[in-house]
Amino acid sequence: MNNYLEKTRMLDYGNKAVQELIQGRGWASMDTFNKIREIYNFVRDEIKFGYNTDDNIPASKVLADGYGQCNTKGTLFMAILRAVGVPCRMHGFTINKELQFGAMTGIIYRLAPKSIIHSWVEILYEGKWFNLEGFILDQKYLSRLQKKFDNCQGSFCGYGVAVEDFKNPHIEWNGNDTYIQKEGINNDFGVFDNPDRFFLEHSQQLSPIKKVIFRYVGRQLMNRNVEKIRNF
Repeated sequence: MNNYLEKTRMLDYGNKAVQELIQGRGWASMDTFNKIREIYNFVRDEIKFGYNTDDNIPASKVLADGYGQCNTKGTLFMAILRAVGVPCRMHGFTINKELQFGAMTGIIYRLAPKSIIHSWVEILYEGKWFNLEGFILDQKYLSRLQKKFDNCQGSFCGYGVAVEDFKNPHIEWNGNDTYIQKEGINNDFGVFDNPDRFFLEHSQQLSPIKKVIFRYVGRQLMNRNVEKIRNF
């Protein structure tokens, strides 16, 4: 069990800013259910959906950025959970890049690998592991996306979403699993004690040149596309 609570380079919950956030929100003194729900809602809605410089940045950097995607928001979520005593682990996958179409467009989409590294967080609550993925998209972004495609009934894939029920995705945590990209998964790597280990073994399949393009050009364009939806 200690493996699911330990601090790592990426899960740097001893960082001053992370500790000040926890103290300011009073999360440590809450019961376990409310710890999980409040931290989940914070990561989902107050850390906006967006693309950071890399997947393997530490939680403190994600917090400083104020935005993230599946892997980076998951790192921040895990760090805060562990800091307040909630055991958690990471489950790694790849998703089909079609899930990112709309957020990722043009030549950037064409340069992207067919399968993109993805993850969700699993928490241990009342003796059971729960899958939490629904924190990836902030509610403002998702609601604007639903408005943009208000004629969509049933399943939807694109703009960071892959769900069976676009109008009512399972993103609220109330002692249950939550999902927002699950239907785009095409490969399962299994569970890992921490993101450090996962990213040591698995990384985005990009050449050095493509990595530079995505870091300095691609992600800015993707963040711009996301912001257009958020302001729709």
